[in-house]
Amino acid sequence: MKPLQTSSGDPNADRRADYAEMLFASGDHTAAAELLLGALELAPQWAMGWFRLGEMQEASRGLDLAAQAWTTSMKLDPADRQGAALKLQLIGRGPASMAPPSAFVETLFDHYAETFEEMLVGKLDYRLPEVLDAAIRKARPGRFRLALDLGCGTGLMGERLRPIVDRLEGVDISARMLRKARAKNIYDALTKADLQDFSYSGGKADLVTSADVLIYIGGLEGLVAAVAGLLAEGGLFAFSVESLADGGDLALQTSRRYAHSEGYVRRTVETNGLSIVALEPTSIRQDRREPVKGLAVVARKAHAI
Repeated sequence: MKPLQTSSGDPNADRRADYAEMLFASGDHTAAAELLLGALELAPQWAMGWFRLGEMQEASRGLDLAAQAWTTSMKLDPADRQGAALKLQLIGRGPASMAPPSAFVETLFDHYAETFEEMLVGKLDYRLPEVLDAAIRKARPGRFRLALDLGCGTGLMGERLRPIVDRLEGVDISARMLRKARAKNIYDALTKADLQDFSYSGGKADLVTSADVLIYIGGLEGLVAAVAGLLAEGGLFAFSVESLADGGDLALQTSRRYAHSEGYVRRTVETNGLSIVALEPTSIRQDRREPVKGLAVVARKAHAI
């Protein structure tokens, strides 16, 4: 994940920051951090600069200095669009959180919207929509009256759903992602919303999907409860998570994505009145040329007795 290319507003500071990035890319992390610190003396209110300084100091093993830089970034940008709180958590200098800052997720996907599909499909071998599509068709052949695609992004999952859905609605936190999805003309409605506090006032859906999205949700209780509430009887919830091999329910990874254990997924789904129809290990995408292991899940809402 490359750093967000935001300007400090000071041309001299930006030039120093560019040189710092060149040094960092060459492997001289300590010199890069020193040069970027000099740039920040010219632009002390640059939140992104302080965040990037923390990354450089982390790479040069200066964790105390990294923590100070990330804390400064959060003070300058309380919404934490850089995700500094997650970096502090990962080095043990911040409280554990069950969810990432919403502004961080929104900023991240706004930033990558233009190249998202090229990178994900063309270079990272992303094929989760294909996997979930096959699982949905196996669990319930035929058409669906209303489907909600949560975290729809640019519409990769929607492209798979459109042939089997009468009405398809998409939801995403990123306006730029929604703009890409809208251009495909595959959704009947698109809504900008944060899935961390998601609610839906439309009719009951008989299919809800969330492909490669829950990694940016963290704790799943709230979203699964919301989905269970909006599903029609017999409706399906098809989603994925990254697999957590170690103990525990969920964990923040160095990628700043969350991984979830199979036991936690099963327990959360079943607690909300859904039953597991399919749960299969899958490769979600490549990361640093290694497959990211995950679970493709289809759950069904029970019929009333």
